[in-house]
Amino acid sequence: MKKGILLVNLGSPDSPTPKDVKKYLGEFLMDERVIDIPFIARTALVKGIILKTRPKQSAAAYKKIWWEEGSPLIVLSERLQKKVQKQVDFPVALAMRYGSMTIKKGLQELVDKGVDEVLLFPLYPQFAMATTETITVLAEELRQEYFPKLKIESVPAFYNKPDYIEVLSNSIKKHLEGKNYEHLLFSYHGVPERHIRKSDVTKSHCKINGSCCKTPSKAHEFCYRHQCLEVTRLVAEKLQFKEGTYSTSFQSRLGFDPWLQPYTDRTIERLGKQGIKNMAIVTPAFVSDCLETLEEIAMEGQEIFHEMGGKDFTTIPCLNDDAEWVSLLAKWINAWAIPEKVGV
Repeated sequence: MKKGILLVNLGSPDSPTPKDVKKYLGEFLMDERVIDIPFIARTALVKGIILKTRPKQSAAAYKKIWWEEGSPLIVLSERLQKKVQKQVDFPVALAMRYGSMTIKKGLQELVDKGVDEVLLFPLYPQFAMATTETITVLAEELRQEYFPKLKIESVPAFYNKPDYIEVLSNSIKKHLEGKNYEHLLFSYHGVPERHIRKSDVTKSHCKINGSCCKTPSKAHEFCYRHQCLEVTRLVAEKLQFKEGTYSTSFQSRLGFDPWLQPYTDRTIERLGKQGIKNMAIVTPAFVSDCLETLEEIAMEGQEIFHEMGGKDFTTIPCLNDDAEWVSLLAKWINAWAIPEKVGV
């Protein structure tokens, strides 16, 4: 069998215009694993309310971070794909869950190259309904409808793999060199609390309190909250951070339902009010910088911090196309494709 790899990231509008942003948001927010309410209610919310106001606001935000080459997330993902391709002997394609770079196109590209066994690689360290699950479910639906002879294997969450933690820790350490920071905030993309409970395979473990994520359970395999907290813990342990000099928060909430807390914007505000003058922030739920990191964190977060009396606000880039990250992806791909050669 000829093997191939499909890297999949979130996606982006084709341009930072209200029209293209509306099209993108419509696809994204109508996903039943993003806004997981009944179809009629979701349609009323998304098409009747959100898409009448949000596209213009989001387009303005996208314009702030848009690069000459295009969407930062797309450009960075393409750079990653090209660099990984140079280090493996198997076709590596790139797709997005939402937008014009569809998973169907990515699978077709591989099939056209003679591939009949695909490693589906969602570019998310942690599992979540709205990220990893929606990618794997759609890929399987496409396989059944258009590529019935194709074999697809998905990469599980890699949040706690020692080599990933090492690469992430090295990146954080490198970008903090020479910085006189007092506090490092690990900010992860937020999800509604109900997503955590829905993903609980035990149907009883997840209480979203101070102990459930620390108590060993099968639920942790699909618990986004546990996996985020574990990344923070493992990196802090690796870099020997002192207790009280780092913390975890969650950003990008939508609507009025309870989302994972503490919220990033309020945490930044609190740190400023407490007299922290120099802080740094890292966003390990993403591997590629995007609207949520470049605008919401690097711009809005910094503005909040300065308004609260803060001075230096250091934003640590995502792994993007970092050489160590590229090499690690290539290593994992080769371990899947030629285990006998790499001793796996």
